[in-house]
Amino acid sequence: MMTPDQTSFRQAMSRLGAAVNTVTTDGSAGRHGITASAVCSVTDTPPTLLVCVNRSSSAHDMFVTNGVFCVNVLGHDHADLAMQFGRPGLSPEERFASDLWTTLETGSPALKSAMVSLDCRICGVETVGTHSVIMGEVVALNIHEDSQSLVYFARNFHRLGPVPTNS
Repeated sequence: MMTPDQTSFRQAMSRLGAAVNTVTTDGSAGRHGITASAVCSVTDTPPTLLVCVNRSSSAHDMFVTNGVFCVNVLGHDHADLAMQFGRPGLSPEERFASDLWTTLETGSPALKSAMVSLDCRICGVETVGTHSVIMGEVVALNIHEDSQSLVYFARNFHRLGPVPTNS
């Protein structure tokens, strides 16, 4: 048995497979986005989810000040985009340097080809250690019929979903 220090905890969490998402915001504080796997549902009444954002992230204060965000669930062909949004030091302009984006209700960027885009208004923020747990009520969503998801497991991207059949 190991004592849970930062290194062993990170190693353990790398064994927890998770969907890969870009989480975006736009508003008075500016436009920004990050790659996040720490996203999950909270309740369906009202539809609410949470995302964990490192408080030292350049995007953190923009999310909180704007009061809105969009979780874009990435498909199997979005690994390069996930890397782009996860790259430290990359400006917001460089992250959004394509026409892959639209908006839903809040004005936060929604990825046109995302498996799912969940447009949210922040309804709560809690500080836990180095991160903020940001809860958002889903005010609009968009679903595409992509059959394979991008997941992160053991520090690598993987496909998850049914294998396409030839018709």
